[in-house]
Amino acid sequence: MKVVCIGEVLIDFVCTDVNKGLNLGCNFIKKAGGAPANVSACIAQLGGHSEFVGAVGNDPFGHYLLDRLNEYQVKTDYVQQLSTPTTLAFVSLADDGEREFTFNRGADEQLTLTDNRLNSLLDDAIVHFGSATALLGGNLYDSYLASVKLAFEQGNLIVFDPNYRIDLWQNNIEQFKQRTSEFFKMSDVVKVSEEELELLTDCSNFRDGCHRLHQLGVKLVFVTMGKDGCLVSHNGEQYVVPAYEIEAIDTTGAGDSFIGAILYQMSVNSDIDALFKDQMADFVAFAQKVSSKVCTKIGAMSALPTLAEVNATRYTVRQ
Repeated sequence: MKVVCIGEVLIDFVCTDVNKGLNLGCNFIKKAGGAPANVSACIAQLGGHSEFVGAVGNDPFGHYLLDRLNEYQVKTDYVQQLSTPTTLAFVSLADDGEREFTFNRGADEQLTLTDNRLNSLLDDAIVHFGSATALLGGNLYDSYLASVKLAFEQGNLIVFDPNYRIDLWQNNIEQFKQRTSEFFKMSDVVKVSEEELELLTDCSNFRDGCHRLHQLGVKLVFVTMGKDGCLVSHNGEQYVVPAYEIEAIDTTGAGDSFIGAILYQMSVNSDIDALFKDQMADFVAFAQKVSSKVCTKIGAMSALPTLAEVNATRYTVRQ
């Protein structure tokens, strides 16, 4: 089954001056990025069938991004090339791999999908909504909302990652919460960080926060907790799958590769009903192996491992 990922693809300019921040950093390297694009590349890199839907500028950066997606065997038939410049993000790194972002938005917000194109796009697909910029408004938001509504009506499996970025929403958090709530109501699977869970449910307790999402209709919740692993909540049960020991260099794309690996496993599993049953702990353990590999290199997309690389690596569970 194919996985459709809708949202932004952009250039990450990653500052190589560690612990300098964007204010003091001077040296940058160019990397392909954008959360839904990273997810689609992860799925394809592992051997799955993914389709990316978004917009880039008809400029050197846009051409570079399309080339990178095609190198990963991601289908890009629905990518629009526009006169608006390609969206850029600037990222600084700290010693522990944590990041600071700032965005220069461009073509990504101009994505426009007609009903006819949506119908063909969503046919026999898992649909992933994980854009950091889509809920801000504009054509992309309109297309995003139309896509999730149609997918919900058609019974597609819908996976949602709010991808909160404080730099984008610090002056309008209530609107972010309201818009994510609408997506929660139509989603089967939700992946959030522990900070996002508290922000979006107003619950400091994980169990209560997950229960709030289940009340909205979400069947399966993943709460990623960094070195503390991942909390899984479904079928009235909650359990933690531990993380692996790593030397983190860059955590950019860790969450994207995690959900990408989950989606890959869902897409190659013929029994959709079984997605919410016994093998989920194994799905999460595999996904954490993939995200662990990504954190050991700079760049989100360029750090993605193949299935063979994941299987060949020895992992130590964090105690």
